[in-house]
Amino acid sequence: MAMEDCQAIIPEMEEEENLIAAAKHLVRALRSNQNLTKDMKKMLADLGSQLSTMATVDDEKVEGVREIKEQLNVVSEKIIGREEDQSMIWDSGTDEAYEYLNAADEVRKLIERLDSLCSNKDVEERELLQRAHDVLQLAMARLEEEFRHLLVQNRQPFEPEHKSFRSSEDDVVDESSFVSFGDDSIEGSLRRDSISRTSEEVTIDLVNPDVITDLRCIANLMFMSNYDHECCQAYVNARKDALDECLFILELEKLSIEDVLRMEWANLNSKIKRWVWAIKLFVRIYLASEKLLSEQIFGEFGSINLSCFVEASKASMLQLLNFGEAVSIGPHRPEKLFCLLDMYEVLADLLPDIHGIYFDEVGSSVRIEYHEVLRRLGDSVRSAFLEFENAIASYKSTSPLAGGGIHHLTKYVMNYIRNLTDYSETLNLLLKNHDKEDSSSQSSNMSTDMEEEDTSEGSSCNSSPMALRYRLVASILESKLHDKSRMYKDISLQHFFLMNNIHYMAQKVKNSELRPIFGDSWIRKHNWKFQQHAMGYERATWSSILALLKEEGNSSSGGVSTTQLKERFRNFYLAFEEVYKTQTTWLIPNAQLREDLRISTSQSVIQAYRTFESRHKNRISDKHIKYSADDLQNYLLDLFEGSSKSLHNPYRR
Repeated sequence: MAMEDCQAIIPEMEEEENLIAAAKHLVRALRSNQNLTKDMKKMLADLGSQLSTMATVDDEKVEGVREIKEQLNVVSEKIIGREEDQSMIWDSGTDEAYEYLNAADEVRKLIERLDSLCSNKDVEERELLQRAHDVLQLAMARLEEEFRHLLVQNRQPFEPEHKSFRSSEDDVVDESSFVSFGDDSIEGSLRRDSISRTSEEVTIDLVNPDVITDLRCIANLMFMSNYDHECCQAYVNARKDALDECLFILELEKLSIEDVLRMEWANLNSKIKRWVWAIKLFVRIYLASEKLLSEQIFGEFGSINLSCFVEASKASMLQLLNFGEAVSIGPHRPEKLFCLLDMYEVLADLLPDIHGIYFDEVGSSVRIEYHEVLRRLGDSVRSAFLEFENAIASYKSTSPLAGGGIHHLTKYVMNYIRNLTDYSETLNLLLKNHDKEDSSSQSSNMSTDMEEEDTSEGSSCNSSPMALRYRLVASILESKLHDKSRMYKDISLQHFFLMNNIHYMAQKVKNSELRPIFGDSWIRKHNWKFQQHAMGYERATWSSILALLKEEGNSSSGGVSTTQLKERFRNFYLAFEEVYKTQTTWLIPNAQLREDLRISTSQSVIQAYRTFESRHKNRISDKHIKYSADDLQNYLLDLFEGSSKSLHNPYRR
């Protein structure tokens, strides 16, 4: 303001005072008039009283402004004087810190007094008010710095108790955790890492509890001084850094969608497992504790408390969700299904926590994004399951499995669906009301077979979405096994292969959590199927050989000639030795099935041989009886072991 303006205002103030004095003098003169009426005297008395009041108020205002000015001088000296010392006030001790807080609060109160005392401020009052605001701004800037310093310097380290992955032995696939078949390899770990289904909500101290009161006092003063935005921003910036550090401790990298899509499966699989483990810790412990810290400092300011928490934690939470979204976008190969289910289940499990933490309109953006990622992962689970079906139906191999044992496709599929039973509730939810697509050209026939199984013997069959899909998968597998059996030229080996694989399927269902899903009717039917193939194997292998031991043909003497007997014994031994040489290389992995087939074979073969030998041993010399019945029975015990043998050294001496 120019000096001439100030000089122009001063006479105005003096003129106002002179006017009041003149008016008071006039009132006294008029009241001395003896001819005044009663009403006129009352009016003059009221006017005199008002003029006296005006003078008194003006005196009090002047005195109040003077007092404010003196007090401002004192507190300004404390606040401005502290600026020369760059050390943190709270590092100097509690007494000095609260002395500074009181000084800043005094400035705030002086501003309020000046505002209420002077409605129409003159130049001097406006200058005094501006000076007070400048001092308050200086104090607030310093308190903002102190607030951030207290948050950073008193941060408590986050140390998860269990940073390594552990797997339950019960979840390990028995034959192989990793399998590969076909040109389009289906490689996947069927090992499910243990994930706690229940977790107590635990909070920890993210900031030293000793400074919470100090932080709250600073926040209260800054809010009352209308510096709430600066206080919140200082808090958000400090806690964002702490949340980033937490993700670093949990070894959760910040990855773009492109980074995830380019990642090798083994590496991605490892990161998914860490993510599943870490997000539960992050939400249930760290975020719950973060929200508690915000409440401790800003709790009395209502929605601002939630706003500070959301603003501080939003970026970290979205970083975790972005990883889940990136995984859901990638190709939905069957080996990803277990990881996708783990991700879906942990997010579904944490959904109540998220709604409790990010409530109201302020937290809606995080809730919306969370639900979207959960939906995307659910879609990915369905897609991966259908891809699993398609991979089985489209699988092709160019050569038969040596030895007719259990095909790795059979092992893979049955162990795959067995391990999926851990996710029954989730799969039923995700597959519910989902339109089924044909997995192969044979789907309609398979569906008919399934319906027959479901209604056979009036049995009540599990008709859940997951059970229907499982039985469809088993039908697809069985169809592929029949295709593969036809790759064997030997009819007996075709039956042998199907016996092995269907028995494996039936046993895997019977002795696992798959039993209530497939039902006893399915098990009975497939027990009958593998037994039929066992009988088919015996007929194809031994019928022509046992025909040599039948009493056929007559000689001129009325019976089988000696020459014919010798020829039959010789042909039988040659055929038996050929079977022995071939079928010792065949394999029945299941010990009980191997023993049962040996017994069944022995009962038909040894009994027929023993009868034939005892009937004709007196007609030919011992040199033509190469093996006894006991020898043959012992040789039959060598079958189906999967290692080639030959009959160079008979058991019989």
